[in-house]
Amino acid sequence: MTSADVLVDAFSRVQEAVHEAVSGLDEEQLAHQIDPEANSIAWLVWHLARVQDDHISDVAETEQVWLVQNWAARFELPLDEEDTGYGHDAEQVESVRASGELLTGYYNAVHEQTLRFITGLSDADLDEVIDATWSPPVTLGVRLVSVIADDLQHAGQAALLNGFLRRSA
Repeated sequence: MTSADVLVDAFSRVQEAVHEAVSGLDEEQLAHQIDPEANSIAWLVWHLARVQDDHISDVAETEQVWLVQNWAARFELPLDEEDTGYGHDAEQVESVRASGELLTGYYNAVHEQTLRFITGLSDADLDEVIDATWSPPVTLGVRLVSVIADDLQHAGQAALLNGFLRRSA
């Protein structure tokens, strides 16, 4: 198994978790916030997809699928097209509303772009420093693992919320 194979497996686990997190819920449930300051499932999945899209397109030197595949227009969010969700307040979280089909469709498009990039990577590529402003400098491998970790945390939060919503229905 190569390092690229491990990354493909990890990102595929994120995709599975995303699909499970939205499964069986309607748009209202996906947008539900358990308290006024909490993130909704829709926001969590949208955000993790936006961050993955942003970070992968940056290191792959490609355009974000959010823009080039017209996902921003499909979501019709009252947010800047470049917004990834960092620092959102409760009102911005509440503004992210989408169906499970739209959320998983966007994530799947991001996942496909991610796989296209990582399947061509060698072990040496993963050692390339992509951000020297940090101490220690950030390598491509570290950045990819960071995206996976962040995505899995958010997908896990969304899965927990899915369980709460299903039990309370």
